[in-house]
Parts: sequence; C-alpha cells; structure tokens
Amino acid sequence: MAKHDIMNHHQELRKQVEQQARRMQQAEKDRPTLIGQTIYIGTLGITFVLPVVGGAYLGRWLDSLASGYSIRWTVSLILLGVFIGMFHVYKLIKD
Repeated sequence: MAKHDIMNHHQELRKQVEQQARRMQQAEKDRPTLIGQTIYIGTLGITFVLPVVGGAYLGRWLDSLASGYSIRWTVSLILLGVFIGMFHVYKLIKD
C-alpha cells in the first residue's frame, strides 16, 4: 500500500513538473522582444502626437484667416488634439 502511494505521488509530481516546464517554455516564446516593444511605444507616441500637431496646424490656419493677432483657434485645437490623443492612446492600451 505504501509503495502504491509513493508511485502515485511520483507520477503526480512528474506531471506537475512537466506542466510547469511547458508553461516556462511558452512564456519564453511569448516574451516580447526589444524591437516589438520599441514599435509599440512608437505607435503610442504617434497616436498621441498626430492629433496635437494636426490641431496646431488647423488652428494656425484658422487664426491666419482672422483679422489681427489671434491664437484662439490654435490653442483650442491643440488642447482638443491632446484630449483626442490621450483617448486614442487609452483605447490602444486597453485593447
């Protein structure tokens, strides 16, 4: 009876070790690479910056149409671009 329990324990231990080894191999395979992380960070940066720069150019153009010195549209659209960029980055990270 004791020998049977030892054999069962040995088999159970072997299964657990094999399962853990497979998990470790899969984790090593799925580990993100440096270039993958760099591309991801770059994508986040572009996703944030493009609406801000677009808002600045559009605001500057609208302000140039107004008579006199005005930065109202430029500042407003830059701030709108910041909020849009933050929203897009949030959505990209969340998904």
